[in-house]
Amino acid sequence: MDTIRVLLVDDHALLRAGLRMLLDAEPGLAVVGEAGSGEDGVRLAAELRPDVVVMDLSMPGMGGLEATRRIVAEALPSRVLVLSVHADAEYLMPVLEAGACGYVTKHSADHELVTAIRVVARGDVFLYPSAARLLAQSLRTARQPEPRGNPVALLSAREREVLALTAEGFSSTEIGERLTLSHKTVETYRQRLMDKLDLHHRHELVRFALDRGLLAPAAA
Repeated sequence: MDTIRVLLVDDHALLRAGLRMLLDAEPGLAVVGEAGSGEDGVRLAAELRPDVVVMDLSMPGMGGLEATRRIVAEALPSRVLVLSVHADAEYLMPVLEAGACGYVTKHSADHELVTAIRVVARGDVFLYPSAARLLAQSLRTARQPEPRGNPVALLSAREREVLALTAEGFSSTEIGERLTLSHKTVETYRQRLMDKLDLHHRHELVRFALDRGLLAPAAA
């Protein structure tokens, strides 16, 4: 199995040193770079093209959310895994909407971070165990009235598959490989389902999928 290359982005040097020791001791993982700011994190992600970027949220200057957005916008092969002190539902949706593929709290990093990195690196989504409950509570509070009937019932089985994989962060090409479809066919399915659901952006797909249990956190 190929080694998973990791970039650490956190403004605390001692924490980065501890994380490097933890990760370098794991078989199949290698820390290839460190950044102390969001700006440097974006720059090094472009230069080093790691498999996973472990990203802090709260940093001086460019924060982790904006750095995540920029890495995702540049269509780099790197998947962003957020590592934060915050365990509140209000932080989870912005992280997913920014394009991150996972969220781990710092207090549980010693026993969850390695698993989370492996999950994210293989193309899945990792959320810490209580995140699904927090998100469900948040979404129930924020949910707007919908037309009568179940919107998911409007979708074909294939459209539901494309919806779930899109919400999990897979590209059209990656979805096509999983479903044995061309990327153009995947894009057609995605546009069709977005038209049916009256959705216009990827973050709306993520919210819709989470709200209806179509996107489940990966098992630790």
